[in-house]
Amino acid sequence: MDRAPDGVDPNMPNVARMYDYYLDGKDNFASDREAAERILQLFPDTKQHARENRGFLRRAVRLVTDNGVDQIVDLGAGLPTQGNTHEIAVGSRVVYVDNDPVVCTHGRALLARGAKVDFLHGDARKPDELLDQLQPLIDFDRPVTFMMLAILHFLSDEEAYGLIARLREVSAPGSYLVLSHAIDDKPDLTPQALEVYKQSTAALHLRTHEEILRFFDGYELLEPGLVDPGDWRPEEERAPGSRRSPGYAGVGHKQ
Repeated sequence: MDRAPDGVDPNMPNVARMYDYYLDGKDNFASDREAAERILQLFPDTKQHARENRGFLRRAVRLVTDNGVDQIVDLGAGLPTQGNTHEIAVGSRVVYVDNDPVVCTHGRALLARGAKVDFLHGDARKPDELLDQLQPLIDFDRPVTFMMLAILHFLSDEEAYGLIARLREVSAPGSYLVLSHAIDDKPDLTPQALEVYKQSTAALHLRTHEEILRFFDGYELLEPGLVDPGDWRPEEERAPGSRRSPGYAGVGHKQ
């Protein structure tokens, strides 16, 4: 990216733009690339993990759209980077939500004008306020999919359970919940990695497989169930000898 949108500080690395770099995208700055390369030195498989999780996102979106759900709310979306929700769910109403105003400013600048896509500055820790913001954009009398592919890393258990319970209350039958989250058998984050992330990451919450399963309370857990994103037929093959992704993911359906 040659020029930063208004409100974006190109000198401060951002996790969302680092993720774009891992996916070989172009919406990042020199500071993001430098920070991402420092992480890659510590965890060389990070790019592969990002591709596996992006493959999971693509397949999850296709699953819900194939089942007739044309409203998708992507919570904690980060940047609408390469291969993201609105590029797959063409014709659907897609609303990205993030609590970082810089990411929102950048995200709005990247979205295609005229498409049924919006980018809200909202806080998932305040679900009632968030639902008020979504009300003009989403018809909650019809099924809606809630994508939560990164946000759980930045929510406490109480915040996450409260958010999902509230979403379950307001969503119509036929709605979906899609989660992806690292669990506690992932490699320990080194002090050097935490130093890189601390400018954009308030806290990291690593959870067990069973703890992630509990987030699906009130939903029927669908195939492929709670799986490693890399094991759900990723579109890119894992590089020979690479480690399995430390994440788990799942799709739940509200009957």
